[in-house]
Amino acid sequence: MQSLVYIVSGTFFAAVIIIAGVEFVSFLARRAAKAAGAGRVAIRDLGAFARILEIVLIAVSIAQISGESSLFTTLTLSGIGALALSLALQTTLANFISGILLLSDGVIHFGDVVEYNGVKGTVVRIALRNTWIKQDDGSIAVVSNTSLSNGPLVNRSGVDRLKKKYAIE
Repeated sequence: MQSLVYIVSGTFFAAVIIIAGVEFVSFLARRAAKAAGAGRVAIRDLGAFARILEIVLIAVSIAQISGESSLFTTLTLSGIGALALSLALQTTLANFISGILLLSDGVIHFGDVVEYNGVKGTVVRIALRNTWIKQDDGSIAVVSNTSLSNGPLVNRSGVDRLKKKYAIE
């Protein structure tokens, strides 16, 4: 009975700590994304990612506290899982990081007229993984943020804003 109380109280305490930590980091990330000009979809995606992270960390904590896995097993499986996940999501993570950098650098904003690799039009959506550009004929081109970051990206309407921000003469 005493070990059951230990497991339940330990699991509850670990879950509270994990949820509080992930929620705090998620709050900071969403606030930074909002300040950088990210859209609702990008901010929602950050929240969803935080929920998935919470579930995984709580499951690992339960297995660890209940004695179902040793520390070595937990660390080994965590390492293998992280490696597999990072390899599987390599392109998505590259687009995600490029999206954050595009937003934080202020290179493009909604409504900017941009040109990239033969695609010319107005930016109508900036997400963390891709950017939507409405072309003159009305079609929408979805360009990955990694491609935009690798350039060459020409921003025709943000010239004055970028000159002020980066002190370009």
